[in-house]
Amino acid sequence: MPDVRLASSQGKWILLTTVLGSSMAMLDSTVVNVALPRIGEDLNASLSALQWTVNAYMLTLAGLILLGGSLGDQYGRRKVFVTGVVWFAAASLLCGLAPTDAVLIGARALQGIGGALLTPGSLALIQASFHPDDRARAVGLWSGFGGIGAAVGPFLGGWLVDGPGWRWVFLLNVPLALVCVPVALRHVPESSGGTSRSESGGERAHGRFDVLGAVLGALALGLVTYALIEAGTLALLAVAGVAAGVAFVYVEKHRPDPMLPLDIFASRQFTALNIVTLCVYGAFGGYFFLTALQLQVVAGYSALAAGTALLPTTALMLLFSARSGALADTIGPRIPLTVGPLLCAAAMLLMLRVGEHANYLTDVLPAVLVMGVGMVTLVAPLTASVLASVDTARAGIASGINNAAARAASLIAVAGLPLLAGMGPEAYRSAAAFDAAFRRAMPICAGVLVVGAALAFALVRRPAPGCVRPECRRHGNVTTPPIEAEGRP
Repeated sequence: MPDVRLASSQGKWILLTTVLGSSMAMLDSTVVNVALPRIGEDLNASLSALQWTVNAYMLTLAGLILLGGSLGDQYGRRKVFVTGVVWFAAASLLCGLAPTDAVLIGARALQGIGGALLTPGSLALIQASFHPDDRARAVGLWSGFGGIGAAVGPFLGGWLVDGPGWRWVFLLNVPLALVCVPVALRHVPESSGGTSRSESGGERAHGRFDVLGAVLGALALGLVTYALIEAGTLALLAVAGVAAGVAFVYVEKHRPDPMLPLDIFASRQFTALNIVTLCVYGAFGGYFFLTALQLQVVAGYSALAAGTALLPTTALMLLFSARSGALADTIGPRIPLTVGPLLCAAAMLLMLRVGEHANYLTDVLPAVLVMGVGMVTLVAPLTASVLASVDTARAGIASGINNAAARAASLIAVAGLPLLAGMGPEAYRSAAAFDAAFRRAMPICAGVLVVGAALAFALVRRPAPGCVRPECRRHGNVTTPPIEAEGRP
């Protein structure tokens, strides 16, 4: 049994290490959108290159995050976590030094691999290290500090872009890693999976090592994404992507210990919640990608002003997500999961007020606040419902699947929404052209959210009493739902 106490010096070092590691990935997911116009200007990049700057990272992260958790179980959680931090920092350095957009895109894909190793590992280290009496408080502090990092991300990214330059958005990860790695090696005990006991008292195997499944999943996402970004001209690649997806399902169905156990979808509630997740986070991915550009290209905001403009959404989530989860425990998830997406859809329609020389207080802030209220209403109940829809022993894998689904939805949205909105390769260089496409894109995102709300109202039911509840109750990341570790106590 793990015996590190939170009040001890070792406990504080463990918390610092895991917060620093997870903050690297979380900051990166929130700051890059703000830097895109400057990246495009400096590297003479097309809109498709900017899409790939976002999607190359999300592709490898979404495709490999489930595998990353099982690698920690197989080879040691600290070892895989440290490897992920070093890998992420090295890829970040390459991003910061990239001389061309092609090099930057390749480095971003490498970053995603590092993120897939460290993201599940940071929470798993807390689960494996702290005494059971302190574990809940340690997870709460970890998620709270992580939420602060997510809130600061756009502001910090904008300040760096306007100051020393966009390359420092990536180079910032290097000193964080230089602190994180020595502390982890000195103060964090190693833990490996093998077997762990579920709440029912039985042992369950760890160490799933489904490389083929991970490769096929990432390949399917990559081929479909490539076809969408290239304006639908590569239909054969789209077909190949679908074929890779079919092969992925076949492999996962027939493997004795798959990365993605398909029988988990026998729960209708779990399946419905993941469909809602695809709708919701697909809309969010398109919204945050295009809004950061709209504020700078059309409204004329600096990178710092654009990053700060979106801060209230994250702040509201950080302040009220725990209370929203408690409310959903009382009234059930159906109403929050219906009302939340509708509020977010209204916020996206309010963003249509943002045009040339938009006033922040009258044009931007109302939409940002409504978006924050909608996400507060939605995110915590969604996570709780996902965990409650499966057996306690499978809560970790359920959370990982839901997190990966959200990332995949954002990936497809960033790839396909510009195509649906009629954005050309140089659209972001013309304020008028981008504004016109943005006004076509926001109603599409809002419509997807309305579909998600309707599905939630029709399919989501109150979970049975006594189901497992989220340990990450305070959440400030607007790009993905929180992830819960496997091996829950």
